[in-house]
Amino acid sequence: MIKAETAYRTITEVADLLQVQASVLRFWETQFHQIKPIKRMGGRRYYRAEDVVLLAQIRDLLYKEKFTIKGVQKRLKEGLETAEGTDASKVLAKHQAQDQLLQELSDIKDYLKEYL
Repeated sequence: MIKAETAYRTITEVADLLQVQASVLRFWETQFHQIKPIKRMGGRRYYRAEDVVLLAQIRDLLYKEKFTIKGVQKRLKEGLETAEGTDASKVLAKHQAQDQLLQELSDIKDYLKEYL
């Protein structure tokens, strides 16, 4: 099933998209007050698309640009933009394309099962 760009994503889905551990995302929540996933019954986290974009920016600043946690906090406080065309937007687009491909493959598989 293909998720819309506006669909909520679980912590596992976001961790897979960003290629980090779920525990890292939970830690970042404690360090960056801008990260506010929706929490449902049992404390399950659900992330909006804008949350994923912010998390991708944090990941890039920490891992690619080698900022410290304090440096990223300062950058966010100064007003880090969440503009279109960020790596996170590309990650979401790639994920949607993969979902679509998986759905098409599943449809082909079902068709072949019926045919045989």
